[in-house]
Amino acid sequence: MTFNDRSTPLSLLATRRSAKARDLIAPGPDSGELAQILQIAARTPDHGKLAPWRFVVVPADQRDALAAGIIDAYRAEKPSAGRLEIEAMDQFARQAPTLVVALASPKVESHIPLWEQELSVGAATMNLEHAAHAMGYAACWLTGWAAYSDRVRDLFGAAPERIAGFVFIGTPGKPLEERPRPDMTRTVAIWSGTAAKGI
Repeated sequence: MTFNDRSTPLSLLATRRSAKARDLIAPGPDSGELAQILQIAARTPDHGKLAPWRFVVVPADQRDALAAGIIDAYRAEKPSAGRLEIEAMDQFARQAPTLVVALASPKVESHIPLWEQELSVGAATMNLEHAAHAMGYAACWLTGWAAYSDRVRDLFGAAPERIAGFVFIGTPGKPLEERPRPDMTRTVAIWSGTAAKGI
């Protein structure tokens, strides 16, 4: 089955693909569009209605501060970091016109298992990417060193929160390349009562 436009909901789902953050250019979503994207992101499976996630928008005029914070955190962990490493940290913070930091914000006092709360975080972030695509933008969900640094996390929140990812959004500066997709005969099975058989 082939989907080659965005005219139907299924076409939107079937044609979303990740862009490279470094290739995303202006325009990005305006404030109204971004608010709608985030509202859609929040419409996600959420056992217990906990909203175990938060989104932090990093405005364009705060990218210098973000770059400085990431570089400070990197140098604190890796005092001997070279110039190229520092430049990579600086460039990471400055990609794409729009940046949303997705945070896992678990409600540890809840009886809902943390695993289920983490699944909801991933679903909400994926909804964010789908909403950006539906509006004609492209997105890139990145982790990397910064996502696992407590010092970087502390720029946006506090333990037990964790960074689920940095979602960069903008207009593709070059055509998006399709990537190989999983072989469905290897990733989907039918349970027969004793063992799952591929389809």
